[in-house]
Amino acid sequence: MMALLVGTTLSYLLRKVKDLRCLTPKRHRVKEKWAATRAKHPPTSLALQHFDATYSVQLGQLWPSVRTALLSERKYGALLNHFSYDANLEDLQAQGCRDFITDTDTQAQLCSEQEPEVGFQEESNGVSVRKSDVVDQQLSPLHLSPNIKCLVFPRGNITRFKPARPDMCGFLGYYLMDAASVLPCLALDVQEGHNVLDLCAAPGGKTLALLQTQVIGFLCVNDASVSRTMRLRKVLHSYVPKQLLTNEKLRITSFDGTKWGEIERNTFDRVLVDVPCTTDRHSLIEDDNNIFSKSRTGERRRLPQLQLELLLAGITAACPGGEILYSTCTLSQNQNQSVVEQAIYLARENHGIQLQVVDLRPLTHMFRKTFHFAPDLHVGEMVIPHLAANFGPIYMCKLRRLT
Repeated sequence: MMALLVGTTLSYLLRKVKDLRCLTPKRHRVKEKWAATRAKHPPTSLALQHFDATYSVQLGQLWPSVRTALLSERKYGALLNHFSYDANLEDLQAQGCRDFITDTDTQAQLCSEQEPEVGFQEESNGVSVRKSDVVDQQLSPLHLSPNIKCLVFPRGNITRFKPARPDMCGFLGYYLMDAASVLPCLALDVQEGHNVLDLCAAPGGKTLALLQTQVIGFLCVNDASVSRTMRLRKVLHSYVPKQLLTNEKLRITSFDGTKWGEIERNTFDRVLVDVPCTTDRHSLIEDDNNIFSKSRTGERRRLPQLQLELLLAGITAACPGGEILYSTCTLSQNQNQSVVEQAIYLARENHGIQLQVVDLRPLTHMFRKTFHFAPDLHVGEMVIPHLAANFGPIYMCKLRRLT
């Protein structure tokens, strides 16, 4: 009798549990094996492991502080939009911001009559580039565009900028971006009437900075990704008047950038080659669209070759006497200095193009109040993240085409 009672009670309880499961919404149910489907090694973890192994050797004693900064909240700058009617400059200055481009190190303005050049040293496997060994020689100052303004909060201040508001015409007053990303645009030194190519333009921050100079004769903006190009168009329409987005002033394309030398050779006075890279900071923070995902391993390994092809395309697209600015947002030597060295060698061997590396130390001297720069790079300059000034990483190298 007791056994029958227990069996009936158990059967009743099981039915109740089943009924409760049916009443529970699906979104609140938990599968027992759900945890087993999660990645044991997410892309952000794989990225950190890779950087620890690589950058600890490349940066040495600098890596622990750079690592901490990369894993901390980054700082932004507000690139002012001169096509907007809002008085954003006064508002931002009232909040304690300063324009880092005009607030430079005055000691860096001293110059000599001749800018030191960068020499080339041949090696059996190609070309190695080194900076001038003249340590005490004073450097020529940069002639920066007076129309580019980018405001930042003081060192150590991680206050966030408020989202920009549209003015009476619908144009946003400023564009938020890593302030170090403005440096390649400044280093490009665009002059009145120049024809300029932005080879890998999306999402559009550097394109906006170039347009702020208001001296470009013609600007060609390209990105191989159609979806990214559509995003770029939306950005431009939010900041730039329609009359400046005509085919006479600006052209937006979605061509394969590696083929640009075949499309327009010897054409542009200035070329910006801001290549796809491992985007170190994004790789450490976001699992979505992370190039360290196992499904993108092949893509990541092909990056240096893609970067080399893009830089060579930019070099051949520039006219003799023109200048090319190569930039990335990674600390990787394989994606930075090594790509530049190979491009210099292949441009000469395969295309008969002679290049000169332009020394960017005047730029690093002028802006050392705002950014931390990597010491002793044998070619190019690089902003490295630092807790007191958490911008970057941004690598840049400027080449002048001689022939």
